[in-house]
Amino acid sequence: MKFLNRKTNIDFMSRRKIALIVSSIMIIISIASLSLQGLNFGLDFTGGTLIEVGYPSAPDTNEVRDNLASAGFEALVQTFGAATDIVVRIRPGEVEESSAELSTRVLEALSQDVDGEIEMRRVEFVGPQVGGELKEQGILAVIYAMVGVFLYVMFRFQWRFSVGAVAALFHDIIISMGIISLVQIEFDLTVVAAILAVVGYSLNDTIVLFDRIRENFPRYRKRQPVEVVNTSINETLSRTIMTSTTTLLVLLALFFFGGEIIHGFAFTLIVGVLVGTYSSIYVASTTLLIMGVS
Repeated sequence: MKFLNRKTNIDFMSRRKIALIVSSIMIIISIASLSLQGLNFGLDFTGGTLIEVGYPSAPDTNEVRDNLASAGFEALVQTFGAATDIVVRIRPGEVEESSAELSTRVLEALSQDVDGEIEMRRVEFVGPQVGGELKEQGILAVIYAMVGVFLYVMFRFQWRFSVGAVAALFHDIIISMGIISLVQIEFDLTVVAAILAVVGYSLNDTIVLFDRIRENFPRYRKRQPVEVVNTSINETLSRTIMTSTTTLLVLLALFFFGGEIIHGFAFTLIVGVLVGTYSSIYVASTTLLIMGVS
């Protein structure tokens, strides 16, 4: 705590050109991955069938996957809640039959080499039209959030600060989605929620820094804008470190112990917190200096 309370004097802005190059490379890689490889859309967006079953004892997911493969299914198998509950996700186009027939075939495949009776908990079908609507609504939600951020910061500070805040958010969203595309994390509604949470986290970090910069300009009238921005970053650095560290500890616990269902959500937030902390220092502040704030 003494270290966090101690005022630092790090010259962050002297490395802003290097940071700009690094950010540009990361954005190019992210856009290339999104264009060439794309996102691994989940059942919420592609449509398909979700089947939840309960086993008498905890099954081996690899064996479950092998049994389904031998029956002709290419399915995603995950534990859900208790270790005895299994969720099978089957994408559309892999089989041409009704959901009732499909669930019957899946249950027969899962019953192989199982002592006891397997319980069918639920069967859900998501049509491709619903998935397309969700995809469109997810994109619109992010766009509306960025427009709202721009207007809020413009009225709260001035238009130069709005450009810096939106540039940082654009940076965070593109890089976060690029990393999701690179590692092929399943992109479902929980990941969309995580992206919107990243927008809120990054904005909060940026607003705290912008507020200190605005306070310090009248206080240090004779200093250059670069010096004022550096001073403001150092004054808020302890708060940034404490917030990021405590948030990451919770997210890491969710990622490692929260189960397969929220892996995508936790992973996206971990990436977003790291990228958002970096962007509030280098992207938002550098954009302010480029826009000629004084």
